[in-house]
Amino acid sequence: MGKHSTASIPFQKRWPLMILLLFSLSTTAIVFFISSSSDSSCASSHHYKDDAENQIRVADQVSNPLSFMKSKLVLLVSHELSLSGGPLLLMELAFLLRGVGAEVVWITNQKPTELNEVVYSLEHKMLDRGVQVFSAKGQKAIDTALKADLIVLNTAVAGKWLDAVLKEYVPRVLPKALWWIHEMRGHYFKVEYVKHLPFVAGVMIDSHTTAEYWRNRTRERLRIKMPKTYVVHLGNSKELMEVAENSVAKRVLREHVRESLGVWNEDMLFAIINSVSRGKGQDLFLRSFHESLQLIQEKKLQVPSLHAVVVGTPYLASVDVLVQNSQARGECFGRITIEAMAFQLPVLGTAVGGTMEIVVNGTTGWLHPAGKEGVTPLAENIVKLATHVERRLTMGKKGYKRVKEMFLEHHMSHRIALVLKEVLRKSNINT
Repeated sequence: MGKHSTASIPFQKRWPLMILLLFSLSTTAIVFFISSSSDSSCASSHHYKDDAENQIRVADQVSNPLSFMKSKLVLLVSHELSLSGGPLLLMELAFLLRGVGAEVVWITNQKPTELNEVVYSLEHKMLDRGVQVFSAKGQKAIDTALKADLIVLNTAVAGKWLDAVLKEYVPRVLPKALWWIHEMRGHYFKVEYVKHLPFVAGVMIDSHTTAEYWRNRTRERLRIKMPKTYVVHLGNSKELMEVAENSVAKRVLREHVRESLGVWNEDMLFAIINSVSRGKGQDLFLRSFHESLQLIQEKKLQVPSLHAVVVGTPYLASVDVLVQNSQARGECFGRITIEAMAFQLPVLGTAVGGTMEIVVNGTTGWLHPAGKEGVTPLAENIVKLATHVERRLTMGKKGYKRVKEMFLEHHMSHRIALVLKEVLRKSNINT
């Protein structure tokens, strides 16, 4: 076993241009690092920001699937502006719409009272791309909502903005509103959040599993009926794919991150990449990793030096296997999963939520049960990938192929375009 540094090493080196595409915004994250020799370390990292540019590359297509949105006024309502999945997805949509000449206005319902560096940076990024940023309150927001051709409410919590700001105008805007829902947690099922849900033009949800959960939950718990529901799987941005498919960029990034962690190139790194919380299953993953090391020792298996890393920001180019261990109902979709597959990483995921619609069990990775009963199966899957290099590489290649066939930016654009056309058609009928 190689001996590894336990020091905290910040990223201070100058990144090549391709690396900056992957890490375009910086933040600080706590990294829990465990190696097979029981060493541990912490490191601060640059935050990965997945970004979409103005033009969409569509293979064998002359026109952009969203071109019909040219000159349309679109109001995007976000419950917050942060580096979390929901707001970043809405920003991607904003840039895609700007790319076809739509007039896009962004409002954030909940903003910190004090100056916030992340909010400031993201707002100016949008302004630089031609997205107008308005206050969520006041007459300007009301006038924009009334004039808009389309309103997108992002996440269930954004529904609070309707009554708080629009008030008596709510019935006038609901027929042209599309609600984009990403949540899978039960505490979002509150009447004050979603009481207007039955009256919007449609709901867009990231996976079939989540859509079914919302249909059942709203009917049984709130006694309300879901409107027309559209399932739209997400896709990787072309910027991420450019890095994932650039061998030089990947090698430089891999070497840089591994050096900062004190991991040798020949070592094997299992990573769980999520915000750190109990629902993401980091604790159970570490139990599984510990159990896998015991199995390897008991069976006297020959494997490279193994490491587990739990991070709140992506280390995709530096790791060998992604562990998607979200618990309970799992991820609504799990963007990090398709990002890892773009980097030709096999995925060990829980058999719940949107992960089941991405990972092909036994082909692009393995699925294991959520909860404590999944600890040993995950440990066994870790051992299988640690002891069979060719199987790991083959699964990674098949995952990459699946991404190329289903989960690219232009796939997502086509799927979203179909939804927006239908919503606009309904809106025109009702006005």
